[in-house]
Amino acid sequence: MSAEMKDVIMIGAGPSALAAAVYTTREDLSTVLYEKGVIGGMAAITDKVDNYPGFPEGIEGMTLAGQLEKQAERFGAVIDFGEVSEIRDEGDEKVVVVDGVEKRARAVLIATGSDYNKLGIPGEAEYYGRGVHYCATCDGAFYREKRLVVVGGGNSAVQEAIFLTRFTSHIDLLVRSTVKASEVLQHELQKYVDDGKITVHLGTTTDEIVTTDNKVTLVRGTKDGEKVEFKTDGIFIFVGLNPNTGFLAGSQIELDEQRLIKTDNRLETSMPGVFASGDVRSGATMQIASAVGEGATAALSIRGYLDDLKRK
Repeated sequence: MSAEMKDVIMIGAGPSALAAAVYTTREDLSTVLYEKGVIGGMAAITDKVDNYPGFPEGIEGMTLAGQLEKQAERFGAVIDFGEVSEIRDEGDEKVVVVDGVEKRARAVLIATGSDYNKLGIPGEAEYYGRGVHYCATCDGAFYREKRLVVVGGGNSAVQEAIFLTRFTSHIDLLVRSTVKASEVLQHELQKYVDDGKITVHLGTTTDEIVTTDNKVTLVRGTKDGEKVEFKTDGIFIFVGLNPNTGFLAGSQIELDEQRLIKTDNRLETSMPGVFASGDVRSGATMQIASAVGEGATAALSIRGYLDDLKRK
């Protein structure tokens, strides 16, 4: 094996890849991870993770990411910064182009995650994780008996708004045009509207998030050309996901209609020897705990794949 050849290249260094790297390096598989952003991914920029097993008091996202990083490096994983623009299949070798330079490996794990679509309004980025959220199951429990604003009109927005009613005193659902969720979800939503738990505001844009004493207190919008305001303790935004799969354009790796990566039950993609795990994978639950579990599963599948290569 040449000096440039690795057993495994992992694209991304979020929780899923870092967990996978613990497994591959413990199996003495040379492993390098390439990250274009922040090590730890979206977990690292989450203020507090309250639903990751083993931390009864919760843990800061940056702390969790740092511990995952140290554990992977302890067993020999190499983490480097670089942006992947292409992946090619050359039989028993895979070519990954990182910052214009070709890197080679026997197997590849894609764990680039997905980003939540943003509104791009004042206050959104500044208060991410501190009153501005994109995951109801992650952060909803912080708002027991509180008032919330939910933004969006698709399936995810309606599902998450309904989920949040188990915690909140009231939800204002802001919908830019009309509710586009399935008929079943719209029927269920109506029950919560009738019960006074959710108020739906159609034709309403979300323009600004206002804070007082470092806390989200108000959401400003526009309805029928008139300025409107909604008092709130937090805002949950569900306007779609943006999978980090742009670099796969033109490759033979199959994506679903949301541009998430399709895999089989071994988490192998349509390109033999290339696997996917975490939030970039079609069918993922978008939770840190499950992303870590998928990383472990992918690593074991990679080991099996490499064992099969040796037996050729």
